[in-house]
Amino acid sequence: MSLGVAFKGPEGIVLAADSRVTLNAQAQAPNGQVMLLPATFDNATKLLKVKGQEFVGAVTYGAGAIGRSAGAQGLQEVRTAHSYIPEFETTLADCKRLTVQEFAQRLSDFFLQRWREAGMPIPAPLGQDMVFLVGGYDEGEAYGKVFEVYVPSKPNPRETLPAGQFGATWGGQHQIVSRLMNGYDVMTAKVVRDFLQMPAAAGQPDLLEAELRTKFGTKIPWQFLPLQDCVDLSIFLISATITLQKWTVDIRGVGGAIDVATVTRTEGFKYVQQKAVTGEAKS
Repeated sequence: MSLGVAFKGPEGIVLAADSRVTLNAQAQAPNGQVMLLPATFDNATKLLKVKGQEFVGAVTYGAGAIGRSAGAQGLQEVRTAHSYIPEFETTLADCKRLTVQEFAQRLSDFFLQRWREAGMPIPAPLGQDMVFLVGGYDEGEAYGKVFEVYVPSKPNPRETLPAGQFGATWGGQHQIVSRLMNGYDVMTAKVVRDFLQMPAAAGQPDLLEAELRTKFGTKIPWQFLPLQDCVDLSIFLISATITLQKWTVDIRGVGGAIDVATVTRTEGFKYVQQKAVTGEAKS
């Protein structure tokens, strides 16, 4: 599942992600029953930097890899999004600086093609898209932009916040973050409506959810926050999720190191903290 955060602040963009990826394989028990074998890996890279495009970056969450299970044979040809980045870079080798939206579209097109080549399901099952939050700066623009892309379901980039507005976008296993920031669980409005037998009007904004967010949402002056506060808040949201999941009986899909980067109009993409490859730890 994982958790990704993209923070659009007045001083820059913050991109943050955890490092856990979960893969599922099928195995056949001696009695013939097929079992699902989940495995977690805590050193995946989900904060993506592309050589030659210095004013944009991305985080990914949702589907942890592209590839198909081979039943009792295990997992074959399964690759994370980060493992494809060298190939993606070659497609941009002759490109000048792209706008954030152009970059998001090129990223979407590339991974949609990899998705199709691997025979992945289209449409993807609910919640199993490979999602990208792409953040950065267009040349000459005062403020950054954040776009989201869902591969394969919604491949056209959608800007998360209009011009002049600031705030955070998050996705993946985000129930804890939603409770902290919005003041309620993502399923609250549906549970209330089901209990009261009051279905939401089709095609209309959910007024109950909007009222809950207004009354219970954490009061944060997004447009005021300096870049350091944006970094601190992004780390807190992922760290709080990792910590609380240690004690919950649920899918522990968020874990490992937290990678963080900023993108500013003058300095471009810069890592704030990034896990490193190390040798054997010595006491």
